[in-house]
Amino acid sequence: MGNPYPGYQPMPPMTPQRPKKPFWKKLLIFGGGGIGGIFAFVLVLGLILEAAGYNPDGKSNAAASPAATFASASPSSTSSASPSSTSSAPAITATSEAPKVDPAAARAAVAKSTRSTKPNAALAVLASLPVKGRAPKTGYDRDNFGQPWSDDVTVAGGHNGCDTRNDILARDLTGITYKPGSHNCAVLTGTLHGPYTGRTIAFHRGVGTSNAVQIDHMVALSDAWQTGAQKMSTDQRRNFANDPLNLVAVDGPTNESKGDGDAATWLPPNKAYRCTYVTRQVQVKAKYHLWVTSAEHDAIARILNNCARPVAATSKPVPLRTHTHTTTHAPAPRTTTAKPVRVVPTHTVAPPKPAGCSPLSNGGNCYKIGQFCAKRYHGSTGVSADGERMICRNNNRWRWEPL
Repeated sequence: MGNPYPGYQPMPPMTPQRPKKPFWKKLLIFGGGGIGGIFAFVLVLGLILEAAGYNPDGKSNAAASPAATFASASPSSTSSASPSSTSSAPAITATSEAPKVDPAAARAAVAKSTRSTKPNAALAVLASLPVKGRAPKTGYDRDNFGQPWSDDVTVAGGHNGCDTRNDILARDLTGITYKPGSHNCAVLTGTLHGPYTGRTIAFHRGVGTSNAVQIDHMVALSDAWQTGAQKMSTDQRRNFANDPLNLVAVDGPTNESKGDGDAATWLPPNKAYRCTYVTRQVQVKAKYHLWVTSAEHDAIARILNNCARPVAATSKPVPLRTHTHTTTHAPAPRTTTAKPVRVVPTHTVAPPKPAGCSPLSNGGNCYKIGQFCAKRYHGSTGVSADGERMICRNNNRWRWEPL
Protein backbone atom coordinates (compact mmCIF):
# COMPACT_ATOMS: atom_id res chain seq x y z
CA MET A 1 0.00 0.00 0.00
CA GLY A 2 1.46 3.32 -0.99
CA ASN A 3 1.86 6.46 1.06
CA PRO A 4 -1.54 8.05 1.35
CA TYR A 5 0.08 11.39 2.11
CA PRO A 6 2.40 12.44 -0.64
CA GLY A 7 5.49 14.33 0.63
CA TYR A 8 5.07 13.15 4.21
CA GLN A 9 8.22 11.88 5.91
CA PRO A 10 7.76 9.99 9.13
CA MET A 11 9.83 11.31 12.07
CA PRO A 12 12.48 9.02 13.51
CA PRO A 13 11.67 7.56 16.88
CA MET A 14 12.63 9.97 19.80
CA THR A 15 14.90 8.81 22.62
CA PRO A 16 13.43 9.43 26.05
CA GLN A 17 15.02 12.48 27.86
CA ARG A 18 15.88 12.64 31.57
CA PRO A 19 13.73 14.96 33.57
CA LYS A 20 15.44 18.27 34.41
CA LYS A 21 16.57 18.79 37.99
CA PRO A 22 15.23 21.71 39.91
CA PHE A 23 17.45 24.77 40.18
CA TRP A 24 17.96 24.51 43.92
CA LYS A 25 19.39 21.00 43.58
CA LYS A 26 21.91 22.21 41.01
CA LEU A 27 22.97 25.02 43.33
CA LEU A 28 23.42 22.61 46.23
CA ILE A 29 25.56 20.23 44.23
CA PHE A 30 27.75 23.02 42.86
CA GLY A 31 28.19 24.71 46.27
CA GLY A 32 28.99 21.48 48.12
CA GLY A 33 31.63 20.56 45.64
CA GLY A 34 33.19 24.02 45.89
CA ILE A 35 33.30 23.99 49.70
CA GLY A 36 34.77 20.51 49.69
CA GLY A 37 37.41 21.63 47.28
CA ILE A 38 38.30 24.64 49.38
CA PHE A 39 38.54 22.50 52.51
CA ALA A 40 40.78 20.02 50.76
CA PHE A 41 42.97 22.86 49.50
CA VAL A 42 43.33 24.39 52.97
CA LEU A 43 44.15 20.99 54.49
CA VAL A 44 46.87 20.30 51.95
CA LEU A 45 48.25 23.82 52.35
CA GLY A 46 48.39 23.39 56.15
CA LEU A 47 50.32 20.15 55.86
CA ILE A 48 52.80 21.78 53.51
CA LEU A 49 53.34 24.76 55.87
CA GLU A 50 53.74 22.51 58.90
CA ALA A 51 56.36 20.47 57.09
CA ALA A 52 58.16 23.71 56.25
CA GLY A 53 58.30 24.67 59.97
CA TYR A 54 55.80 27.52 59.86
CA ASN A 55 53.87 28.52 63.01
CA PRO A 56 51.17 31.17 63.56
CA ASP A 57 53.65 33.50 65.33
CA GLY A 58 55.65 33.85 62.18
CA LYS A 59 58.72 32.10 63.59
CA SER A 60 60.11 28.74 62.77
CA ASN A 61 59.71 25.99 65.33
CA ALA A 62 63.46 25.68 65.57
CA ALA A 63 63.75 29.20 67.05
CA ALA A 64 60.32 29.61 68.59
CA SER A 65 61.33 28.84 72.21
CA PRO A 66 64.99 28.90 73.29
CA ALA A 67 63.91 27.91 76.80
CA ALA A 68 62.14 24.84 75.47
CA THR A 69 65.17 23.95 73.34
CA PHE A 70 67.45 24.31 76.42
CA ALA A 71 65.08 22.21 78.49
CA SER A 72 64.99 19.42 75.94
CA ALA A 73 68.80 19.34 75.90
CA SER A 74 69.09 19.57 79.69
CA PRO A 75 69.88 16.28 81.50
CA SER A 76 67.39 17.25 84.21
CA SER A 77 64.37 16.99 81.91
CA THR A 78 62.89 13.49 81.67
CA SER A 79 60.09 11.72 79.86
CA SER A 80 58.06 11.60 83.05
CA ALA A 81 56.97 15.22 82.73
CA SER A 82 53.30 15.94 83.27
CA PRO A 83 51.19 15.53 80.12
CA SER A 84 49.63 18.92 80.77
CA SER A 85 52.94 20.79 80.74
CA THR A 86 53.62 23.22 77.91
CA SER A 87 56.82 24.01 76.08
CA SER A 88 57.77 26.57 78.78
CA ALA A 89 57.42 24.15 81.70
CA PRO A 90 60.60 22.14 81.02
CA ALA A 91 62.58 25.38 81.24
CA ILE A 92 61.53 25.76 84.90
CA THR A 93 62.57 22.17 85.60
CA ALA A 94 65.95 22.78 84.00
CA THR A 95 66.71 25.86 86.11
CA SER A 96 65.45 24.41 89.42
CA GLU A 97 68.26 21.88 89.72
CA ALA A 98 70.00 22.28 93.09
CA PRO A 99 73.48 23.75 92.73
CA LYS A 100 76.44 21.68 93.81
CA VAL A 101 78.19 23.44 96.67
CA ASP A 102 80.70 22.61 99.35
CA PRO A 103 78.70 22.29 102.62
CA ALA A 104 81.70 23.29 104.74
CA ALA A 105 82.30 26.40 102.65
CA ALA A 106 78.60 27.29 102.79
CA ARG A 107 78.54 27.02 106.60
CA ALA A 108 81.71 29.12 106.82
CA ALA A 109 80.02 31.82 104.73
CA VAL A 110 77.01 31.77 107.06
CA ALA A 111 79.23 32.05 110.13
CA LYS A 112 81.26 34.88 108.63
CA SER A 113 78.14 36.89 107.87
CA THR A 114 77.03 36.96 111.52
CA ARG A 115 80.04 38.53 113.21
CA SER A 116 78.92 41.25 115.55
CA THR A 117 80.43 44.70 115.67
CA LYS A 118 81.92 46.12 118.85
CA PRO A 119 79.62 47.97 121.27
CA ASN A 120 81.16 51.37 120.49
CA ALA A 121 80.52 50.86 116.79
CA ALA A 122 76.99 49.64 117.51
CA LEU A 123 76.29 52.82 119.49
CA ALA A 124 77.28 54.89 116.48
CA VAL A 125 74.99 52.85 114.22
CA LEU A 126 72.15 53.14 116.74
CA ALA A 127 72.49 56.93 116.66
CA SER A 128 71.91 56.84 112.89
CA LEU A 129 68.65 54.86 113.08
CA PRO A 130 65.38 56.82 112.78
CA VAL A 131 63.29 56.97 115.94
CA LYS A 132 59.55 56.71 115.27
CA GLY A 133 56.39 55.33 116.75
CA ARG A 134 55.31 51.78 115.98
CA ALA A 135 53.15 51.45 112.86
CA PRO A 136 49.86 49.49 113.00
CA LYS A 137 50.11 45.72 112.73
CA THR A 138 47.33 45.75 110.13
CA GLY A 139 47.95 43.31 107.29
CA TYR A 140 50.71 41.37 109.03
CA ASP A 141 50.97 37.70 108.12
CA ARG A 142 53.88 35.27 108.28
CA ASP A 143 53.36 34.59 104.58
CA ASN A 144 54.34 38.20 103.86
CA PHE A 145 57.93 37.06 104.46
CA GLY A 146 57.82 34.13 102.06
CA GLN A 147 58.01 30.40 102.61
CA PRO A 148 59.58 29.61 106.00
CA TRP A 149 63.29 28.78 105.83
CA SER A 150 63.44 29.22 102.06
CA ASP A 151 66.77 28.62 100.34
CA ASP A 152 65.68 30.88 97.47
CA VAL A 153 67.35 34.00 98.89
CA THR A 154 70.35 36.16 98.07
CA VAL A 155 71.76 36.43 101.61
CA ALA A 156 74.50 34.21 103.04
CA GLY A 157 73.52 30.54 102.75
CA GLY A 158 71.08 31.13 99.91
CA HIS A 159 71.00 28.63 97.05
CA ASN A 160 73.37 26.25 98.82
CA GLY A 161 70.98 23.32 98.59
CA CYS A 162 70.06 23.47 102.31
CA ASP A 163 67.11 25.19 103.98
CA THR A 164 67.85 28.06 106.36
CA ARG A 165 66.91 26.19 109.55
CA ASN A 166 69.52 23.51 108.90
CA ASP A 167 72.08 26.18 107.99
CA ILE A 168 71.63 27.80 111.41
CA LEU A 169 71.61 24.49 113.28
CA ALA A 170 74.90 23.57 111.59
CA ARG A 171 76.35 26.94 112.58
CA ASP A 172 75.23 27.09 116.22
CA LEU A 173 75.30 23.45 117.36
CA THR A 174 78.40 21.45 118.25
CA GLY A 175 79.11 17.76 117.77
CA ILE A 176 76.57 17.59 114.95
CA THR A 177 75.69 14.56 112.85
CA TYR A 178 73.73 14.63 109.61
CA LYS A 179 70.82 12.59 108.38
CA PRO A 180 72.10 9.88 106.02
CA GLY A 181 71.42 10.66 102.37
CA SER A 182 70.93 14.41 102.97
CA HIS A 183 74.37 15.35 101.59
CA ASN A 184 75.43 16.85 104.94
CA CYS A 185 72.40 19.11 105.04
CA ALA A 186 69.76 17.86 107.51
CA VAL A 187 71.17 18.05 111.05
CA LEU A 188 70.25 14.87 112.90
CA THR A 189 71.82 15.38 116.34
CA GLY A 190 73.95 17.95 118.12
CA THR A 191 74.42 19.99 121.28
CA LEU A 192 73.29 23.57 121.78
CA HIS A 193 74.84 25.82 124.39
CA GLY A 194 71.81 28.07 124.60
CA PRO A 195 72.87 31.73 124.34
CA TYR A 196 69.63 33.04 125.85
CA THR A 197 69.83 30.94 129.02
CA GLY A 198 73.35 29.52 129.18
CA ARG A 199 71.91 26.02 129.48
CA THR A 200 73.10 23.05 127.39
CA ILE A 201 70.45 21.27 125.32
CA ALA A 202 70.76 17.97 123.45
CA PHE A 203 69.16 18.17 120.03
CA HIS A 204 67.70 15.16 118.24
CA ARG A 205 65.78 15.52 115.00
CA GLY A 206 62.33 13.97 115.09
CA VAL A 207 58.63 14.41 115.78
CA GLY A 208 58.20 15.86 119.25
CA THR A 209 61.93 16.48 119.75
CA SER A 210 62.97 18.97 117.07
CA ASN A 211 61.09 21.81 118.78
CA ALA A 212 63.45 21.61 121.74
CA VAL A 213 65.76 23.80 119.65
CA GLN A 214 64.14 26.61 117.67
CA ILE A 215 65.47 29.35 115.41
CA ASP A 216 64.70 32.84 116.69
CA HIS A 217 64.47 36.02 114.64
CA MET A 218 66.37 38.47 116.84
CA VAL A 219 64.32 41.25 115.28
CA ALA A 220 60.92 39.57 115.23
CA LEU A 221 59.04 39.52 111.93
CA SER A 222 56.05 41.26 113.48
CA ASP A 223 58.28 43.94 114.98
CA ALA A 224 59.93 44.45 111.58
CA TRP A 225 56.50 44.73 109.93
CA GLN A 226 55.64 47.58 112.31
CA THR A 227 58.96 49.39 111.91
CA GLY A 228 59.34 49.60 108.13
CA ALA A 229 59.11 46.13 106.56
CA GLN A 230 55.70 46.96 105.09
CA LYS A 231 57.52 49.05 102.50
CA MET A 232 59.93 46.28 101.54
CA SER A 233 59.59 44.27 98.35
CA THR A 234 58.69 40.59 98.50
CA ASP A 235 62.31 39.58 97.83
CA GLN A 236 63.62 41.91 100.54
CA ARG A 237 61.23 40.50 103.13
CA ARG A 238 62.20 36.94 102.18
CA ASN A 239 65.87 37.85 102.59
CA PHE A 240 65.14 39.46 105.94
CA ALA A 241 63.39 36.34 107.27
CA ASN A 242 66.30 34.09 106.24
CA ASP A 243 69.32 36.30 106.92
CA PRO A 244 71.74 34.49 109.30
CA LEU A 245 72.59 37.87 110.83
CA ASN A 246 69.06 37.96 112.28
CA LEU A 247 68.87 34.27 113.29
CA VAL A 248 70.11 32.27 116.27
CA ALA A 249 69.40 28.75 117.57
CA VAL A 250 67.84 28.86 121.05
CA ASP A 251 65.83 26.65 123.37
CA GLY A 252 62.15 26.40 122.45
CA PRO A 253 60.46 27.61 125.65
CA THR A 254 62.59 30.77 125.88
CA ASN A 255 61.93 31.60 122.25
CA GLU A 256 58.19 31.21 122.76
CA SER A 257 58.28 33.45 125.85
CA LYS A 258 59.87 36.22 123.78
CA GLY A 259 57.06 36.41 121.25
CA ASP A 260 57.53 39.51 119.06
CA GLY A 261 58.98 41.71 121.80
CA ASP A 262 61.70 44.26 121.11
CA ALA A 263 64.60 45.23 123.39
CA ALA A 264 62.30 47.47 125.46
CA THR A 265 60.01 44.58 126.40
CA TRP A 266 62.21 41.47 126.32
CA LEU A 267 65.88 40.63 126.81
CA PRO A 268 67.65 37.25 127.15
CA PRO A 269 67.74 35.96 130.74
CA ASN A 270 71.47 35.36 130.25
CA LYS A 271 72.85 38.83 130.93
CA ALA A 272 76.23 37.92 129.46
CA TYR A 273 74.61 37.60 126.02
CA ARG A 274 72.66 40.85 126.06
CA CYS A 275 75.44 42.93 124.50
CA THR A 276 75.64 40.57 121.52
CA TYR A 277 71.85 40.39 121.32
CA VAL A 278 71.17 44.12 121.04
CA THR A 279 74.24 44.67 118.85
CA ARG A 280 72.87 42.21 116.31
CA GLN A 281 69.47 43.90 116.47
CA VAL A 282 71.09 47.23 115.62
CA GLN A 283 73.01 45.64 112.74
CA VAL A 284 69.84 44.08 111.32
CA LYS A 285 67.75 47.24 111.59
CA ALA A 286 70.47 49.28 109.91
CA LYS A 287 70.93 46.74 107.12
CA TYR A 288 67.22 46.66 106.26
CA HIS A 289 66.51 50.36 106.90
CA LEU A 290 64.12 49.78 109.82
CA TRP A 291 63.50 52.27 112.57
CA VAL A 292 63.40 51.91 116.37
CA THR A 293 60.87 53.19 118.85
CA SER A 294 61.92 55.64 121.54
CA ALA A 295 61.69 53.04 124.31
CA GLU A 296 63.59 50.51 122.22
CA HIS A 297 66.33 53.03 121.43
CA ASP A 298 66.81 53.90 125.10
CA ALA A 299 66.91 50.24 126.18
CA ILE A 300 69.53 49.35 123.57
CA ALA A 301 71.63 52.43 124.36
CA ARG A 302 71.58 51.61 128.06
CA ILE A 303 72.92 48.11 127.45
CA LEU A 304 75.53 49.16 124.90
CA ASN A 305 76.84 51.90 127.17
CA ASN A 306 77.46 49.30 129.88
CA CYS A 307 79.12 46.99 127.35
CA ALA A 308 81.39 49.71 126.02
CA ARG A 309 82.41 50.96 129.46
CA PRO A 310 85.97 49.84 130.26
CA VAL A 311 86.32 47.36 133.09
CA ALA A 312 87.06 49.16 136.34
CA ALA A 313 90.52 48.45 137.74
CA THR A 314 90.51 46.67 141.10
CA SER A 315 93.89 48.11 142.09
CA LYS A 316 96.35 50.66 140.84
CA PRO A 317 99.06 49.34 138.56
CA VAL A 318 102.35 48.78 140.28
CA PRO A 319 105.18 50.71 138.55
CA LEU A 320 108.15 48.76 137.29
CA ARG A 321 111.10 49.01 139.61
CA THR A 322 114.60 49.93 138.46
CA HIS A 323 117.69 48.89 140.35
CA THR A 324 121.10 50.55 140.59
CA HIS A 325 124.06 49.87 142.77
CA THR A 326 124.28 52.77 145.17
CA THR A 327 125.86 53.38 148.48
CA THR A 328 123.79 54.96 151.16
CA HIS A 329 124.90 56.39 154.43
CA ALA A 330 123.29 55.93 157.75
CA PRO A 331 122.49 59.07 159.68
CA ALA A 332 125.86 60.28 160.86
CA PRO A 333 126.33 61.07 164.50
CA ARG A 334 127.54 64.46 165.06
CA THR A 335 130.83 63.21 166.26
CA THR A 336 131.44 60.18 163.95
CA THR A 337 131.45 59.40 160.22
CA ALA A 338 128.90 56.90 158.95
CA LYS A 339 130.14 53.57 157.60
CA PRO A 340 129.06 52.55 154.07
CA VAL A 341 126.11 50.17 153.92
CA ARG A 342 126.12 47.42 151.27
CA VAL A 343 122.91 47.22 149.20
CA VAL A 344 122.09 43.80 147.70
CA PRO A 345 120.33 44.07 144.30
CA THR A 346 116.95 42.30 144.04
CA HIS A 347 115.32 40.48 141.10
CA THR A 348 113.43 42.45 138.45
CA VAL A 349 109.69 42.57 139.14
CA ALA A 350 107.49 41.28 136.25
CA PRO A 351 105.03 43.76 134.77
CA PRO A 352 101.57 43.42 136.28
CA LYS A 353 98.75 41.71 134.41
CA PRO A 354 95.85 43.92 133.41
CA ALA A 355 93.48 44.20 136.29
CA GLY A 356 90.30 42.15 135.94
CA CYS A 357 91.34 39.90 133.01
CA SER A 358 89.76 36.47 133.14
CA PRO A 359 89.95 33.59 132.70
CA LEU A 360 93.65 32.84 132.79
CA SER A 361 95.46 30.24 130.72
CA ASN A 362 97.15 27.24 132.29
CA GLY A 363 100.32 29.31 132.37
CA GLY A 364 98.59 32.08 134.28
CA ASN A 365 98.45 34.49 131.34
CA CYS A 366 95.55 36.55 130.05
CA TYR A 367 93.89 35.61 126.79
CA LYS A 368 93.69 37.97 123.83
CA ILE A 369 90.87 38.37 121.30
CA GLY A 370 91.32 35.78 118.57
CA GLN A 371 93.26 33.26 120.64
CA PHE A 372 92.05 29.71 120.97
CA CYS A 373 89.83 28.88 123.90
CA ALA A 374 89.20 25.53 125.56
CA LYS A 375 85.94 23.79 124.81
CA ARG A 376 85.01 23.93 128.49
CA TYR A 377 84.76 27.74 128.14
CA HIS A 378 82.16 27.55 125.32
CA GLY A 379 79.61 30.30 125.85
CA SER A 380 81.58 31.74 128.76
CA THR A 381 82.48 35.40 128.83
CA GLY A 382 85.59 37.08 130.12
CA VAL A 383 87.91 40.05 129.84
CA SER A 384 90.88 40.03 127.46
CA ALA A 385 94.41 41.19 128.11
CA ASP A 386 93.42 44.48 126.49
CA GLY A 387 90.48 44.93 128.83
CA GLU A 388 87.82 44.06 126.22
CA ARG A 389 84.84 41.84 126.95
CA MET A 390 84.97 38.55 125.04
CA ILE A 391 83.16 35.24 124.66
CA CYS A 392 84.32 31.75 123.71
CA ARG A 393 82.57 30.57 120.53
CA ASN A 394 82.98 27.75 118.05
CA ASN A 395 82.99 29.23 114.55
CA ASN A 396 84.74 26.26 112.95
CA ARG A 397 87.39 26.72 115.65
CA TRP A 398 87.15 27.52 119.35
CA ARG A 399 88.26 31.13 119.74
CA TRP A 400 87.79 34.08 122.02
CA GLU A 401 85.68 36.63 120.14
CA PRO A 402 84.69 40.18 121.10
CA LEU A 403 81.30 40.71 122.65
